[in-house]
Amino acid sequence: MTRRRRVIGSEAVGEAHQRKRNVIEVLPGDIVTAEARDRAERLGIRLLDGPLEKPQPVRTDGKTAMRRVLWRRSPRWVAPAPRTSRSPRRFSRIAFIGAGGVGGNAAHLCANADMAEELVLIDIAPGLAEATALDLNHAAGITRSRARARGGTSLALVEGADLVLVTAGRARKPGMSRADLIAVNRRVIHAAGAAIAAHAPEAIVIVVTNPLDEMTVEMLRATGFPRDRVLGMAGTLDSARFRAALARAAGVEPADVEAITLGSHGEEMAPIVSASRIKGRPLEVYLSPEQIAACVKDAVTGGGQVVALKKTGSAVIAPAHSAVELMDHIRGARIGTVPVSVMLEGEYGISGVVLGVPCHLGRSGLVAVAEMKLSEAELAALRAAAEAIRARLKG
Repeated sequence: MTRRRRVIGSEAVGEAHQRKRNVIEVLPGDIVTAEARDRAERLGIRLLDGPLEKPQPVRTDGKTAMRRVLWRRSPRWVAPAPRTSRSPRRFSRIAFIGAGGVGGNAAHLCANADMAEELVLIDIAPGLAEATALDLNHAAGITRSRARARGGTSLALVEGADLVLVTAGRARKPGMSRADLIAVNRRVIHAAGAAIAAHAPEAIVIVVTNPLDEMTVEMLRATGFPRDRVLGMAGTLDSARFRAALARAAGVEPADVEAITLGSHGEEMAPIVSASRIKGRPLEVYLSPEQIAACVKDAVTGGGQVVALKKTGSAVIAPAHSAVELMDHIRGARIGTVPVSVMLEGEYGISGVVLGVPCHLGRSGLVAVAEMKLSEAELAALRAAAEAIRARLKG
């Protein structure tokens, strides 16, 4: 019997990505559309000529099979492992504009993960970026990382970067809100954006500078890049703080908690209680309404708590991990959606403002915004955050 020829389109590539498949088999006679090849390249999915050799089924004896069935039925909870890919991309060059707490820690994490061939650190403080780069190179004698680091004060060092992490700018002091930093950090972002547009016109930019959503808008203006390549790191950090608060309140491990926070990176952030789970079950199974409300407040004020304790700076370790999480999604080391601040173009009924929403990321940056189901109150909170950001930018 003659096999019917398939037409492999963009939808088939999207389905393979959702199912965590890195390979699509193309049999003789199959037609692959140009859109499918483009999307497969962006998502890091390989189109291989078939037929591919199929793995032989593993034969299991009856006793082992029964033992596995009984284990699955056991009430014991086992936290699911993070969804990862077996073939992540390795960047050629990552540039860090700002080599202080967040930038330096992020560079350290990237070096340990052997994420790039070269790490370039840039900071206005003479000697800081060079010292951090030298320190990272010394550590490679222990970690055996292949990444080589160099540093300097010139923004022209972003030349040829695949990805630029922008953390430069003034940090908050006790009593300051993120919005208090708009005027001073806008100048920093515009200088960085002009340098990126001139020296790394194909780069993906991740903004960490506060106030984050507003500064992501300024970076879009300064670079002239499409929204796909200018991302704000916010929801990953806010979600991490929400998960940590829920885990402490319920007396479980952080791995047992799944939770997401959307909206702005500030007072208007919106922890999505309806989609949050502890050991796969709704929060109400483990926590009272008062405890859930306290966890929401803890997530919203988490950054301010660190600022109040440090007095001379803000959080650095968790933001660095959050930025690297976005890098892992971009290079294909992690799979699935992740909360990112992006310019919305009608998603959730919002346009013309940067807001934290769940997104699929890939080699070219933003692949798609995922519109998750929200309660009326949560959707109202998201739209209120959008209006607040819009008002602050006008002000």
